[in-house]
Amino acid sequence: MIQGTTSDAGKSTLVTGLCRVLARRGIRVAPFKPQNMALNSAVTVDGGEIGRAQAVQAEACGLEPHTDMNPVLLKPNSDTGAQVIIHGKAIGAMRAREYHEYKTLAMQAVLESHRRLCAQYDVIIVEGAGSPAEINLRDRDIANMGFAEAVDCPVLLIADIDRGGVFAHLVGTLQLLSASEQKRVHGFVINRFRGDIGLLRPGLDWLQEYTAKPVVGVLPYLIEWHLEAEDAVATQQPQQLSGSRQLKVVVPVYPRISNHTDFDALRLHPQVDLQMIKAGQALPACDLIILPGSKSVRNDLTSLRQQGWDKAIAHHLRYGGKVLGICGGMQMLGASIADPLGIEGAPGTMAGLNWLAIDTVLEAEKQLKRISGKLIFDNAIVAGYEIHAGVTTGADLARPLVQLSDRSDGAVSMDGQIAGSYLHGLFDEIEACEALLRWAGLNAPIAFDYQARRAADIDRLADSVEQNLDLKLIESLIF
Repeated sequence: MIQGTTSDAGKSTLVTGLCRVLARRGIRVAPFKPQNMALNSAVTVDGGEIGRAQAVQAEACGLEPHTDMNPVLLKPNSDTGAQVIIHGKAIGAMRAREYHEYKTLAMQAVLESHRRLCAQYDVIIVEGAGSPAEINLRDRDIANMGFAEAVDCPVLLIADIDRGGVFAHLVGTLQLLSASEQKRVHGFVINRFRGDIGLLRPGLDWLQEYTAKPVVGVLPYLIEWHLEAEDAVATQQPQQLSGSRQLKVVVPVYPRISNHTDFDALRLHPQVDLQMIKAGQALPACDLIILPGSKSVRNDLTSLRQQGWDKAIAHHLRYGGKVLGICGGMQMLGASIADPLGIEGAPGTMAGLNWLAIDTVLEAEKQLKRISGKLIFDNAIVAGYEIHAGVTTGADLARPLVQLSDRSDGAVSMDGQIAGSYLHGLFDEIEACEALLRWAGLNAPIAFDYQARRAADIDRLADSVEQNLDLKLIESLIF
């Protein structure tokens, strides 16, 4: 099990790398995260919903993602509550204290999934959540040491040196663990190091002497390397030669933005200047504005209006710019959003931005589907997944954005300036990305293979793990 001193310490990264290393050696390996809190999710082969990071880790293993790989997923819809998903299906929303009481039952689901994976695979690489030293959450813990103790799992502790204070993070975390938990930690990994390793060596020697535990390795900071984010929103994109990025794309980041991995293909595209705009920032001039998905559509629409972004989008449209809404973003573009059951907050109805002639009603059953089809633009092949509670109707659906084998999806305005779709992953296929960029105003889009780039970067990560970690020590813990 890989546990971290903080969120975003590198747990997902190291699990992904180890999974690919073992898979390349012909070992039947699977990823596992007992509990994940994230708004980036994926649809599994068995028709459920798990954290996006575990889907990427499954890819690293050469597997289809399965709900057993992430039996408990929490999708925050406020600062104090979240939708609770067990074995891929939403069971309802809970406030933090209510979920804390529920964790005893959630642990049963965790152990069931772990047992099933153990029966199918030779090795399970487990990812913790946050930090095991969050002492206020130690009671009924299912995400870190509570799980590791329950299944007698050895632990490696990873910390991000790029944040600063790496030795304090590691030593402090270790000291806040119980005696049995401290014994369970078999070594440390330091992540994202850049510089002269010789200058770090005295610190590593001190750490090993002080804790009597080995430093398993130091992973370097990988330049221009990409792995889909578990939850954090990346606002920077790789450096390119001046003037090479021709199409300007803007994505407003509202408080409950979900599945922003939809834009990774654009962030890495050499011709696209992608900007993720956060609260307090004005929407800059651009060719295309994309409204992303949301876990709390009406609240995020309120936030969008409070930022004045609705007026900026109207100005953008008046001057011929294009607008695309994905999932919750498409719902915002419509005339109304109704939540009669209070699925995402208090029951009620809110007026949308009214740029598409559609209306949405949130219903109890969430739609979880993998889908493929063709865009109306250039008949381009597109594939992705649906994750939404909304049922949308209206006149503009007669002009769909995507034609599937058995139905259509999305809507396009009469003038062709505005489009929406429930499909996540719109830009992931080469043809679809080219067609959408051409619609947005890019005259000659190149064929950028995002999926090949993602696979290559997983291999690059695995190479780094093999070169910089003591794999014999890790194998001694596994086998």
